[in-house]
Amino acid sequence: MEADELMAALERQLKPYRGTLPSFPRLPEAGVPRAEVAGLVERLAAIEESRWRDGYASGAVYHGDPEHVAFLNRVYAAQSQSNPLHPDLWPSATKFEAEIVSMTAGMLGARHADPAAPVVGTVSSGGTESILLAMKTYRDFARARRGIAEPEIVAPVTAHAAFDKAARYFDMPLIRVPVDDAFRADLAAMAAAVTDRTAVVVGSSPSFPHGVIDPIPQIAALVAERGAGCHVDACLGGFIVPWAEKLGYPVPPFDFRLPGVTSMSADTHKYGYAAKGSSVVLYRGRDLRQFQYYTTVDWPGGLYLSPTFAGSRPGALSATCWAAMVSIGERGYTEAARRILETGAKVRDGIAAIPGVRVLGDPLWVIAFATEEGVDVFGVMENMSGRGWSLNGLQRPAAVHIAITLRHTLPGVADRFLADLRAAVEEVRANPGVSSGLAPVYGMAASLPAELVHAMLSAYLDLTFEV
Repeated sequence: MEADELMAALERQLKPYRGTLPSFPRLPEAGVPRAEVAGLVERLAAIEESRWRDGYASGAVYHGDPEHVAFLNRVYAAQSQSNPLHPDLWPSATKFEAEIVSMTAGMLGARHADPAAPVVGTVSSGGTESILLAMKTYRDFARARRGIAEPEIVAPVTAHAAFDKAARYFDMPLIRVPVDDAFRADLAAMAAAVTDRTAVVVGSSPSFPHGVIDPIPQIAALVAERGAGCHVDACLGGFIVPWAEKLGYPVPPFDFRLPGVTSMSADTHKYGYAAKGSSVVLYRGRDLRQFQYYTTVDWPGGLYLSPTFAGSRPGALSATCWAAMVSIGERGYTEAARRILETGAKVRDGIAAIPGVRVLGDPLWVIAFATEEGVDVFGVMENMSGRGWSLNGLQRPAAVHIAITLRHTLPGVADRFLADLRAAVEEVRANPGVSSGLAPVYGMAASLPAELVHAMLSAYLDLTFEV
C-alpha cells in the first residue's frame, strides 16, 4: 500500500464524523444552546459505547458496569470544581489523595518497610506520568546524592515506552537489555549493563507487551548490591497481582516486601477501576520523594510548589479514584481478579488450541500471540477489527495481545473472542496479503528505516488534530 493511500485509509478510520455531524473549526458567533451541545456529546458517546460495553476492547475500559460508571459520575459531579493546587479551598482533595496513596502502598507491601523509610508517594495523571516522575526523581537523586553527572536507566526491551520517553525528556541514557525465551528480563544481561552510572534499574509486573512478570526478586537483589534504585512498573498489574497471589497463583514477590525495591508505579485507572486520569507513584522513604517535588521561592507571583508535573489538577478525578477504592475494598478487588484470571486462563488455552497460533510466554491475563509463517498476524488483527474487536499490535516479534478486563468476564464474551479469532486466522490464511488500517503500518515498520517510520507516526498524530 502506498503512503498516500495508507493515510487516506487512516483518515477515514480516524475521522468518521466528517460531514455527518456539526463541526466547529472556529468559535460559534453565538453560543450553541446547552441542550443541543449536551445532546451531541451524548450522541457521540452512544455511538462509541457498544464496542467497549460488549467486551470488544483490549484493556481501555477496565470495569464499565453501568452502576459503577454512574457512581463515579455522581462523585465527579460533586467535586467537578475542586483543584488540589488550592488545598485551602479544597482540603478534601488532600484527604482523597493521601488516602489513595496510603491504600495503594498498603496493598503493595508497605507494612514491611522500615519505619525510618516509610513508603510514600503521590497521585499522578496516569502511568506515563508516574514513570516520568520516578525517572526524573532518580536522575536528580543520583546527581545530588551519588555524584553521577549523567545518570542512566537500565530496563528490559519490553519495559514500557514511557521509560524511553523519560530518557528523552530528561536526557538520561537508556540501556535496554534483552529478554529470555519466556520474554522476562535477562538477568545476566542486566547485571552486565549495571555500572557506576546506573541511577535506576527497571522491572515490570507484568510487562505491557506479553503480560509476563520479570524476575523482580533477583532484579531487586542485584540492584541493592550495586547501590542503584529499583523501580517496579506495576501500572498494569498493581491492582491484580496482589490478589492473584492471595488466590494461589504462582507469582513471585514483586513489591516493597523486597528490600531492594525503592519505587513502584500502579495505575488506579486500570484495574483500580477509577475514572481515566489517575495513577500512583510510590517511593521507599520521604527523602527520595523530595526529588520529585518542584518548589520555587523567588517568583514575583509568590511561593510556588507542586508535587507532580501539573500545577492545577482535576480534584474530581482523585475523588472518583478514592470513591472507587473505598467502595470496592479488598473483597471486591479479589473477586474481580478471580474473574479476570479465570477468564485469562480460558482465553490463553483457547488461543493456544488454534492451529497456527502460539501464545508468547506464560501470561496470566494479558495474552500475546503470534502466528505461523504464511499467516500475517497483523492481518489477523485487522480481520478481528472488522469483526468489532480492538486489539493491540506488538512488534519484535510481530504479535497481537488482548488485555482481559471485567468486560471479558461477562457471559459469552470469551467464547465469542475465541470463535472470531479462529475464523480470522482461517480467513487470513486463505486470503494472504489483504489488509488495511494500521496493519500495513506495522508491516512497513519492520522493513523501513526508522526515520521514515517516525515521520509516518508523526503524520498520524497530525491527522488526529485535523478538524
